[in-house]
Amino acid sequence: MVRDLGDWFRTTALRQQGLTLVLAGVGVLVFWLLGLPLPFLFGPLAACLIGALAGAPLRGSPRVSQGMRTILGVAIGASLTPAVIGTLPQMAASLALIPVYIVLIALVGVPFFRKVYRFDGATAWYAAMPGGLQDMVLFGQEAGADTRALTLIHATRVMIIIAIAPVILTQFFDATLDNPIGAPAATIPLHELLIMAIAAVVGWKLAERIGLFGAPILGPMILAGILSMTDVIHYRPPGEAILAAQFFIGITLGAGYIGVTLLEIRRDVLAGVFFVLLLSVLTVAFTELVILVGLAPPVDAFLAFAPAGQAEMTVLAIVVGADLGYVVVHHLTRVFLVIMGAPIAARIFGVGKGPRTPPGR
Repeated sequence: MVRDLGDWFRTTALRQQGLTLVLAGVGVLVFWLLGLPLPFLFGPLAACLIGALAGAPLRGSPRVSQGMRTILGVAIGASLTPAVIGTLPQMAASLALIPVYIVLIALVGVPFFRKVYRFDGATAWYAAMPGGLQDMVLFGQEAGADTRALTLIHATRVMIIIAIAPVILTQFFDATLDNPIGAPAATIPLHELLIMAIAAVVGWKLAERIGLFGAPILGPMILAGILSMTDVIHYRPPGEAILAAQFFIGITLGAGYIGVTLLEIRRDVLAGVFFVLLLSVLTVAFTELVILVGLAPPVDAFLAFAPAGQAEMTVLAIVVGADLGYVVVHHLTRVFLVIMGAPIAARIFGVGKGPRTPPGR
């Protein structure tokens, strides 16, 4: 009976996606009933992760997930005001630390993946780069790296950081996770909801057309920022939209482990786990430096230097009431420098296509 049911779900992608949504919904319900934090993010993440590891026929919805990320882009852009823009020069000192941070991560990460896990040069290089998952996999593929290993390593990095960050924020920084994420949709003027929806779609598509990195977030962010600065919009996206974005981000993170094997868990996933432990030392060091020098409050500093994705850090910045502009600008700077610099540095150091050494040999 179980085998027949599994075969039935495997027959179409639509059924697999339906099963994934149902499982994610159950995860939300369980987290909600247990009073666990961020049920719309961690519920789907945990449920889909368990389902993926158990071999359930799940399937993510990458295009829907990208569409949901546009909501976060609009939320960031709508938070930009002349007062926020005026604080950008004050960020210069901490922004100057980002290149140093990236270089130190590479100096630690590349030897770790090369010497400890015996990955080839291209795989080790792009596994160590703290950029976006999709970008690093794409660059790694062009360089002849093991793209499956890159996917699992970066997915593990992001998932672990997202899982432990709320604990660190609440236990060490006395932050709360109940900051209002947005006004209810019913309280926002209809014309502003329509303008924000148009900004999300148009900004995303324009950014894609010109090849802008992080198009689903950055395009809507820029367009919504212009609309906010010119006094056209005065609200962030409604709370319901932010919750929907959390839901699909959670699904994407959990579904990243679909089809994972025991060998990949022992090799690639564990490599990602230990790499996060190494990263945590650098993250703590730079966070403490920023706090001690007085460049930012503790919560803002931690979120700005935690090497996870823009979307995930945006969600956490919203729910803890952090300075969204400060956090996002630092992550955009990190991702931009990695995307622009990693391929160039790889060519300089001779990292590229060649015979690939099987990891662990």
